[in-house]
Amino acid sequence: MSVLRIVLQVVLAISSLFLTLLILMHKGKGGGLSDMFGGGVTTSLSGSSMAERNLNRFTVTVGVVWGVTVVLLGLVERFTNEF
Repeated sequence: MSVLRIVLQVVLAISSLFLTLLILMHKGKGGGLSDMFGGGVTTSLSGSSMAERNLNRFTVTVGVVWGVTVVLLGLVERFTNEF
């Protein structure tokens, strides 16, 4: 079970970082971190709804992977520390 725990922790760390980057890439609604990282540059690309839809899909997918990983890590911890 130790190998499974390590793999899940690595997946959790990578998905956490990737999820943070994806959230910061989203278009801001009037300020915040997304404008600080080039909000003026992305305004010219705002007409591309396909790019925003794909970004939303990737964000939701990575979020689901992150959530499933957290649940699996909790289950592994519960059932391996029980004995």
